[in-house]
Amino acid sequence: MTMATAKRPEKPSAVPKNLIPSSSPAFGTPVHPINPRRTAPIPAPPALKPAVRATVLPIELPPATLRPLAFRTFTKKHNLTLTSSALSALASFIGKHCGSGWREEGLAEKVLEEVAKSWKKSGSQVIVEGDGDTLKSILKTLEGSMSGGRIVNGSNLSRQSSFNFGPDANGQGTPEPGVRPALDSQTSFGMSSLGVDDKDDEEESLKDPREWMKVIDTFEQPKLVYNISQRHFEKSNVKSSLFPDPSHKTDLFRQRYHTVHQRILRNETFQTPTFSTARSAGLSRTGSIANSQTNTLTPIANLLGRSGSAHLLLGMLTVSPTGALSLSDLTGTIALDLQHACPIPENGAYFAPGMIVLVDGSYEEDYSNPTSGSTSTLGGTGGIGGTIGGKFIGFSVGHPPCERRTTTLGGTEESDRNSLSGPAFGWTDFLGVGSERATGSRMNRLANKLLTAEKAHNVVIASDLHLDKPSTLSALRTLLRTYSPDPTDSHPIYPLAIILMGNFSSKASLAGVPGAGSIEYKEHFDALATVLADFPQLIAHTNLVFVPGDNDAWPSAFSAGAATPLPRKAVPTLFTNRVRRAIAEANREVWGAGKARGKEGEVIWTSNPSRLTWFGVKGEMAILRDDFMGRLHRTSIRFNKPEADPDDDDEQLPDATSAPQNNEESQDAAMDLDAPSTLAPAVPPEPQDSIDTDTQTARALTRTLLSQSHLSPFPLSIRPLHWDYAHTLNLYPLPTSVVVADSEAPAFVVKYCGCTVMNPGAIDGSGGRARGEGRARWVEFDVRSGVGVVRSEG
Repeated sequence: MTMATAKRPEKPSAVPKNLIPSSSPAFGTPVHPINPRRTAPIPAPPALKPAVRATVLPIELPPATLRPLAFRTFTKKHNLTLTSSALSALASFIGKHCGSGWREEGLAEKVLEEVAKSWKKSGSQVIVEGDGDTLKSILKTLEGSMSGGRIVNGSNLSRQSSFNFGPDANGQGTPEPGVRPALDSQTSFGMSSLGVDDKDDEEESLKDPREWMKVIDTFEQPKLVYNISQRHFEKSNVKSSLFPDPSHKTDLFRQRYHTVHQRILRNETFQTPTFSTARSAGLSRTGSIANSQTNTLTPIANLLGRSGSAHLLLGMLTVSPTGALSLSDLTGTIALDLQHACPIPENGAYFAPGMIVLVDGSYEEDYSNPTSGSTSTLGGTGGIGGTIGGKFIGFSVGHPPCERRTTTLGGTEESDRNSLSGPAFGWTDFLGVGSERATGSRMNRLANKLLTAEKAHNVVIASDLHLDKPSTLSALRTLLRTYSPDPTDSHPIYPLAIILMGNFSSKASLAGVPGAGSIEYKEHFDALATVLADFPQLIAHTNLVFVPGDNDAWPSAFSAGAATPLPRKAVPTLFTNRVRRAIAEANREVWGAGKARGKEGEVIWTSNPSRLTWFGVKGEMAILRDDFMGRLHRTSIRFNKPEADPDDDDEQLPDATSAPQNNEESQDAAMDLDAPSTLAPAVPPEPQDSIDTDTQTARALTRTLLSQSHLSPFPLSIRPLHWDYAHTLNLYPLPTSVVVADSEAPAFVVKYCGCTVMNPGAIDGSGGRARGEGRARWVEFDVRSGVGVVRSEG
């Protein structure tokens, strides 16, 4: 290799103007070097000059002075709660870096805004702690991005991953050296972790309401636990498992008790007014607490030494090892004597072991029988947590008062006017679709834009789709034909979704029953695919959702049709390939090349139970296939009817008018069958004798489920549950609608406390009045108005 033959000058004073290249053909090295030694330093480009930071004179800012501004930014705007330690840390930081201009120039407000956004981005709890590492990391990163009391534009706030405070791949809050941060960590600073991006182009591209509908599988639903010390729900840091620790069994019932207990304490009838200390422990005859009464709950452990006194207890009905009925709470267990008790309301609800109820009565201590050391259902053992000696004589038994969805989450103008008296958990994301406070206003705007009043936006629900029966396939054809468009209609209306629920076999499949093996089970779904293929226009414009039952694979292989543990997974793909191909073929036929494309039809095989949401938190439907009525009839408590006093016959009033009605009592009057009531709230409800048996059953089932806030309020021996997934059966907050596919209950639609409860019954009308070849029965629910109706065609 040749080198330049020219010699470097020892002390060059200047670079010649005309550089003569060397004769080296390989490199073309010039005679003189490119950067000779200079006597003066090279001036730096203007862009690389170090910025001169403005000096700020630190001040001592008292936390009390900063409190109003911090409250307005954190609490009212971002729904966060500041502790005293966090407020002190923010006051010290703002006083040091913003100086005397923190108020006049608005410097403190911008800093608080960035800190609140980064705290929400980190996925932390709603209470901002000053002693933790999260706030310290936020302030440390923010300190390097401030100049003259202001946050410098173009700093690492929006482009670096330093504000991604969650654990990274290396398990720490900062990325590994040399590793480029992930794309999601480079999003703008302060965006909510809900994943909802408020962009106009996204709203314009999603014009079909089906784009905003989502089916949430049980095993994908987040698990929230109630923190009794901080009084809010927080995500569980323990991964759910089908083989959990035995302690999770007790925690299942404790979480149910905490949910109901905190709900009751917020009820106005359980809040003692400051001007009165009187307590009334009675339940009104309509099943709710009268407004004029103030009730106080007594823990069971506090009954000791208070024999002969009246109390109001909240606990779970249990059966002791001796067979006696008992009541358990977190402090202990007491034997119940309900010989003279009256259910509230009479014939209007079910009371069975496993339910959390309110019992009003008197305690009688048994001095001859000391306190035993048996174990409480909710986890206590011996002494406090054990069985209390004596018995509790109940006078009345009632369910806890129900709480409306707007009270829990908000969403109305009245609840948003004053955040201090607004919703209880408006900032909590229960299903992973966003919270009401973060996304509610945008989702309401989208719903009002897409769910127009000119056309219906229905969800069709049918159950007991026994594919091994020809009558079921004939009824399914009738249902699909009802919603198939007329070829002459230029603007056809399709349902948003069609929910088909099991059992998909009248016999326990794969359990050794003749004619119910794996081959026959797959052939049943092949027959279903043949029926669906005859309606390509319908299935290409709607979503099909399939929910299994107890007779469906795989659990039926070992349960032989008995109640399997809930929740249970979807029907395996092995048996449903033909149905999927039928949907795909219909989409190719309808949405082929050269045609205007839209939202294609989709088939979703989901779990039992599952959730259907539309427009985030705008609407929610809880779906469960289970036989409630048979289980309630086998386990419910039978109360003795009180003897009528002949002297008071002329003075007795009807049950509906015996007590003044409050808001919840007027909802009892509005419980209706198949359609919303047109009666004014002032009109008293119908007497019990004038209501048919099916209507009474529907109303009692509705009141029981919604008051318990749970889809399976039974002991594990009556209805098995997977311990770590029992939270997916919660009905708190109250959904917009609940589908209870019960083959033993009549088909009904009842609305109670703003929640529509529906039971479609068997699709072919078996066990009901809609018998006949080709006769079909289902429920049609309008997501815009929240109104459901039982339909029958054929």
